[in-house]
Amino acid sequence: MALHEPEKKDVWDVGKVLRWTTEYFATHGIDSPRLTAEILLAHCLGTSRLNLYLRFDQPLNPSERDAFRHLIRRRAAREPVAHITGERSFWTLDLATGPQALIPRPDTETLVSEALKYLPEDRACRVLDLGTGTGCIALAVAAERPLCTVFAVDLSIAACGLAMKNIRNADLAARVFPVTASWCGAFKRGTLFDLVVSNPPYIPTAHMAALAPEVRDHEPPLALDGGADGLSAYRSLVSEVRDVLRPGGILLLEIGYDQFRDVSYLFAGTGDYEVFPCVMDLADRERVVVLRRKMN
Repeated sequence: MALHEPEKKDVWDVGKVLRWTTEYFATHGIDSPRLTAEILLAHCLGTSRLNLYLRFDQPLNPSERDAFRHLIRRRAAREPVAHITGERSFWTLDLATGPQALIPRPDTETLVSEALKYLPEDRACRVLDLGTGTGCIALAVAAERPLCTVFAVDLSIAACGLAMKNIRNADLAARVFPVTASWCGAFKRGTLFDLVVSNPPYIPTAHMAALAPEVRDHEPPLALDGGADGLSAYRSLVSEVRDVLRPGGILLLEIGYDQFRDVSYLFAGTGDYEVFPCVMDLADRERVVVLRRKMN
């Protein structure tokens, strides 16, 4: 399907459009070209990817072709699929996404899985999610633990607005509360949580320019840039989390693939935390630091 208006005699049915778009994306360096073509075409036609195959011989009308051509241009310009469609699946949730916040990644589901191990299903726990972005972690935890109350904190007003949208869409406004603040600054000393979880920015500043255009040019630097060594956010958390995490409480931190030693040393060095073994993600990379606040 040419990006200019094709000749009248051309019949662009669903199958032909998918084949052409897959080839176009492949030659323009777009990851997963077939999957991307299917997601965007299904979004354009207001249907599911599965239903595309039930409509394989159905021609697209001129307005549908024009709309899809616009989506192709956006993706070829390296705009993320989640921004084009306005949504991303995470855990069991379909979340609204946008440039206000980091797009939820499958790797972060490792953080959710680990959090659930420390939150009994039959106990009313208080959870603090720092740097909530879309609210993906807070909402996944709340959806799995109906007795938990979760405070979802982000410094960005825009990100908190997006999180609020997702909270309402998930019908969890009675138990998940967005808070605009810097880390633990909104909570008084002695306001104690059973579990604190965070996916902070951890990319070293010097590495930002080398990120894929989808990330570098379309996701908020506030959610990515971890300072000169990638550890700035963790240093802030070292100084703040102890005041809001109950003795015996659990702190879970997502990290970059080579940061376990540095991050765990930062917290262990205070004498306040017991460090557990690193949790690996599905690709067998370092992903989650698990810490327990000591009782003393």
